[in-house]
Amino acid sequence: MKLKVIITGVTGMVGEGVLHECVLHPDVSEILAISRKPCAYKHSKIKEIVHKDFLDITSIQEQLKGYDACFFCLGVSSIGMNEGDYTRLTHTLTMHFAEVLSKQRPNLTFCYVSGASTDSSEEGRSMWARVKGKTENDLIKLFSKAYMFRPGYMHPTPGLRNVNKFYKYVTWLYPVFRYVLGKGSTLKELGLAMIHAASRGYDKKILEVKDIIKLAK
Repeated sequence: MKLKVIITGVTGMVGEGVLHECVLHPDVSEILAISRKPCAYKHSKIKEIVHKDFLDITSIQEQLKGYDACFFCLGVSSIGMNEGDYTRLTHTLTMHFAEVLSKQRPNLTFCYVSGASTDSSEEGRSMWARVKGKTENDLIKLFSKAYMFRPGYMHPTPGLRNVNKFYKYVTWLYPVFRYVLGKGSTLKELGLAMIHAASRGYDKKILEVKDIIKLAK
């Protein structure tokens, strides 16, 4: 099965890493990259839409038809944000995008990059974890094939442009995160796990680090 996929957040570290794996993978035939600014990654598989307002994508909804999966890698940090603003840019934005997609193709596979320690109960003390938890829960209700990815430390893919600057100070800790704490994977494994979720599914809706590593194989 050849996959036609939509990827958001391709100008960020995670989105670029997932895009890179989709370009390399023989099972992905077409990629629609949607971002707020042009993507520097060029390839014959990639079609690009630059769209400024992700809180309203109705103007591009007709261009979203016919795709098999969405790899939603767009996200913001909660640092310095109040709960209302973070909810708007995390839950509200994601659900608007997902709801438009679900109308175009209800059986689409939706893969969402969440985070380790996300709160599925939506009642914990951590604001970001509650908001992410609600987003996960609502996406699972919306799509029959929804997969929530909860990566911890993600080891960067060599050669990519959008690696977060602080990673140069912590990459040496990768073996500790992965083999001692069990909270580390590679960005390559995340991308492969998303592709495999779309092509063959998985027996869990919420994927922790160990699941990401397993599904990437």
